[in-house]
Amino acid sequence: MKTGDQIVQELPWKWGVQGRIFLIGGLGYLFDAYDIALNGFLMPLLGEHFHLAPADRGLVATANLVGMAVGAVAWGAVADRIGRKRAFSVTLLIFAVCSVLGACAPAYPVFLALRFAAGIGLGGCIPVDYALVGEFAPRRYRGRVLTALDAWWPVGVTLCGLVSTALLPVPQNWRWMLAVMSAPALLLFWVRRGVPESPVHLAAKGREAEARAVIDALVARTGAVPEPYAIPAPGPADGARGARAVAEQLRRLWEFSPRITSAAWLLSATVLLVYYAALSWLPSILKDQGVAGPAAFLSTTVMSGVGIAGVLVSTALVDLIGRKWLIGLSAPAASLALVVFALVMRVPAASVAALAVFGFLMQLAIPALYAYLAELYPTRLRASGFGWASSVSRVVTGFAPLLFGSVLWPLLGLPLTFAVLGAAVLAAVGWTVVAAPETKGRALDDGPAPGTPPPAPAAPPSPGLTTPTGTGTS
Repeated sequence: MKTGDQIVQELPWKWGVQGRIFLIGGLGYLFDAYDIALNGFLMPLLGEHFHLAPADRGLVATANLVGMAVGAVAWGAVADRIGRKRAFSVTLLIFAVCSVLGACAPAYPVFLALRFAAGIGLGGCIPVDYALVGEFAPRRYRGRVLTALDAWWPVGVTLCGLVSTALLPVPQNWRWMLAVMSAPALLLFWVRRGVPESPVHLAAKGREAEARAVIDALVARTGAVPEPYAIPAPGPADGARGARAVAEQLRRLWEFSPRITSAAWLLSATVLLVYYAALSWLPSILKDQGVAGPAAFLSTTVMSGVGIAGVLVSTALVDLIGRKWLIGLSAPAASLALVVFALVMRVPAASVAALAVFGFLMQLAIPALYAYLAELYPTRLRASGFGWASSVSRVVTGFAPLLFGSVLWPLLGLPLTFAVLGAAVLAAVGWTVVAAPETKGRALDDGPAPGTPPPAPAAPPSPGLTTPTGTGTS
């Protein structure tokens, strides 16, 4: 007899059911992209407003990204404990409120503190959104769905570039850039309240009646043929809290598989380090080369706009050639394109073309990377596994803007700096090839790694389905 998890994974795809969750989750991801891209646009503006040195400007991105690192770990753990739905909404609310307050910040230290706090909220969006969307997605579509979720990223970055460029002539422009982003984020918080809890999470927590209500509603709304299913008994509950809970969560990830966890951390950190370094510093780099403010902003916007096509191509390829191949080919190639940009950046047409190639190739890699991270761990560790990988990448990339502006760029120059970052990506890809499995077509909880405890015995099967309730995606 099938389990409830298998029933959900074998449902037909319906835009009014799973598609609605995909769209709502994607809009939250759009704000994540918008906010990170905004760091790059804010840095030169805040530098002028507060009379900051280049190293101090880098603190804008550092405060925000380190806050996201904290949020990724904290909210990944929260989502695995209290549920995806609650974390799904609260993360966005914290981000929106702190962004509004940041727009009113009277001094630079206050602004940095609020950007850190906003990052804590927003840092939970990626692991929580991917866990929730992935657990509702049918298995045959899951790779494409999780990859397509990343299409919201270049849309958010492009939208940020267009809005920021339009607001440049406005007095106190950086304040308006933050305020304009916050209003729709508050609206989306309200919309997210209608998303159902993941039935996979409910079953894993022993909340069988709630899990059956959601599963039965999904079966009814997608038009699938009802059939009996079992809800396996959950494993023993963990009563750890606070720092002990974080330590226990980390121990379980490494106990599950040191090879997989190390590959996930290295791949996530190096690929996103290259991307965030470019995204955070490109407007400042171009302005340093004498490019006018609007032109510098629009060059970054072109990079992200081309990235939309990259995500669409990645969505088409991820289930054909697999996650590892797609990441392994496109991420090093994107790094090389960035080195080429650094070599030809004094030639306007060539530099824009190199940025466009970088944006396209990087958006082939990142969607496949996120889909891959969301599939490497079993349900009990999925959000926290993704959260820790995301957190490690945010810590590394969070300090990168500071080091980039004060050490790497001045001492090594741009071409060598980007070449060093590309070499790190290549090394991480090489380790992933031998250390982590391909997840294409694999059920979410198939193929446990050595050291994973055996699953608990299944509960007695139900004689039939419960009546669908309003708990579904209506």
